[in-house]
Parts: sequence; structure tokens; C-alpha cells
Amino acid sequence: MQESKTIVSINPLQDVVLVNKPLGWTSFQVVNKLRYAITKFHIETLKANNVGKKKIKVGHAGTLDPLATGLLIICIGKETKNIDQYMATEKEYTGSIYLGATTPSYDKETEVSETFDISRITNEMIEATAKSFVGEQMQLPPVFSAIKKDGQRAYDAARKGQEIELNPRPITIHNFEITAIELPLVYFKINCSKGTYIRSIAYDFGKKLNNGAHLNSLCRTASGDYNLQNAVTIEEFLDNNVL
Repeated sequence: MQESKTIVSINPLQDVVLVNKPLGWTSFQVVNKLRYAITKFHIETLKANNVGKKKIKVGHAGTLDPLATGLLIICIGKETKNIDQYMATEKEYTGSIYLGATTPSYDKETEVSETFDISRITNEMIEATAKSFVGEQMQLPPVFSAIKKDGQRAYDAARKGQEIELNPRPITIHNFEITAIELPLVYFKINCSKGTYIRSIAYDFGKKLNNGAHLNSLCRTASGDYNLQNAVTIEEFLDNNVL
């Protein structure tokens, strides 16, 4: 797959759009916004090809949490058949981990539940802990996740205070680089396989230090051959697809 460049127009019947997802938006909200815009701006093309408002297919290749930003691959029309291929690729993320506090969601969605003393944690310990994650492993997803268990989303059960047990999943961490240390924040870059929960890495990072931690910020910078540098904002997409 080749990297896409900033788009001026799209083919509403089959195309891929790289979107820079804004903070606070769900991936589903991005899909709905683009579907509405495509239908509105390309209605004549859709009608000519017997594609009604309810039939146009738009989907994303890999969920980003509302508190995460960055690259979201949007597939349109016939290209939605290839979503699994886009999802299977290696991902790259940058972000920061907050040491010394845990939250039930493993990020800032929920309030801090427990705090820890980080005065004895050294830079060398942090670097060594990052290296220990590299390789194949089993990862336990956060209970605040979109995984379905017994017919409902895990995060729905978690928000209702229900106990839910998820099974570990195989993942691979190809690279875990510490880019800066400004305690209590630790900045990183991670290259990993599909299905990796960076929130779980943040939580486990604290546990390996005999401490606590949660994800402070996250940005997906690449997915396979596609890069965030080639993505457009939602506003740019709307401005470039008015005809």
C-alpha cells in the first residue's frame, strides 16, 4: 500500500481517507460525520450508481479511544471489504505515561483510584522496563474497552459497576522507545501489532516498576504504510469535498 497524500476530492464509491482524529471524538462519530458529508456532497454520483443514503458504506480500520488522537483510516464504498487488511498492519504510537497513579480505565477517562510514591524510580529503571516489553506476549485488555463479552461491550459493563472477566490476547511489541522523562510523565514511541492496548501497556508499566501508572496521552502516528503526516483534519475533508 502506498501512502496517501492530502486529498482534494474522493471517489464516494471506493476510496480510502486518512483522518487525523481530534481529541474527544469517538471513531464512530468520525465515520458518521464523513458518511453524512459524502452523501451530501456526492449525492448525484451516488444516485447515478443506485446507492441510497442508507446503503453507502463507510468504516474505520482500527478504533481509537476518545482520549486518543491521530491516524484513523477510513474506508469508503467497496474499499470497506479490505478493512481487515488495513487493520492487520503494524501500528506506531507516541504518547505519555503518568507514573504514580492508577485509574480503573487505565487512562484519564476515570478518576485516580490509587497513588504511589515514585521518588525511588530512576531513569535507568524506566529504560529497562520499556525494553522488557519488547517481543511476543499475552496482554490483558482493559475492562473499559469495546470488546464484547456475553453480548455487551466491556466498557458498558464496567461503567455500570459490573464485574467482567476478559481473556489475555497475543500481541507483539516491536519497539518501545523512551523519548523523554519528565516525572511523573514518561514519553514514549511504540511500534506494535494489531490489537495492542497501549492503556494496558501503561498500567503494566507501573506494575513492573512495583508502582502504578496510567496513560496520559496517546497519538497513532502510523498504520502500515500510512502515516499521520498524510492525514487530513475533519475540517479539511469537508472543505475539500464540497463539489
